[in-house]
Amino acid sequence: MKPAPEPRFARIAAMIGDPTRARMLAALLDGAMLTAGEIAQSADVTPQTASAHLAKLLDAELITLRVQGRHRYFRLADGDVAHALEALSVVADKDVDQQPGRRMWSRDAMQPLRHARTCYGHLAGHLGVRLHDALVERAVLVQRDELYVLGEDGQRWLASLGFDATTVSASARGMAYPCVDWSERRDHFAGPLAVALLDHFVVDHWLTRIGDSRALAVTPKARRFFDDLSIAHA
Repeated sequence: MKPAPEPRFARIAAMIGDPTRARMLAALLDGAMLTAGEIAQSADVTPQTASAHLAKLLDAELITLRVQGRHRYFRLADGDVAHALEALSVVADKDVDQQPGRRMWSRDAMQPLRHARTCYGHLAGHLGVRLHDALVERAVLVQRDELYVLGEDGQRWLASLGFDATTVSASARGMAYPCVDWSERRDHFAGPLAVALLDHFVVDHWLTRIGDSRALAVTPKARRFFDDLSIAHA
């Protein structure tokens, strides 16, 4: 009997599972762009060893390289890679005071990401969870089975923010649905409505991206809105 083909994720799992490469990826998880020397120091290896591992991570498309002058900067390839590493960290940290992910999210460098970040194009982190709760409490979104639909006044309430919900088309999974937040261990919401709403917040300068990372910050223009929802501060 011919053996089943190796799952496509096996190569990626092996790449991540190497202790040295795992330390390198962990150093990049906060969205920072680091030089090879900084990554080598974080992983406690020689520059030569770091160079060999970075080449493998680049080949696997887990990281990207940006050359700026004489400097070479490395970062995680995209949000999908970061999301996968966050999920693995939650599983790995389950033995720490029964608080999944506690060690990773308690790091100072992770606090901007924990407060607010993008997750597959929608809002996540403390801000995302509190926004989810506020919209549910105000019946802007109403849960039906595993999905959310707009409440009776939901469209009108969103229109007061300058957001036209009628332009959002539902996907096969619906317009909005719950998504477990890795840092908060509660639901934020995902789906076409959540993606469009985050785009609106960014385009209208209510939220701004922090550097090249997935972290987001509330602007002075929108602070009153978020304060009124009691979701502006961690």
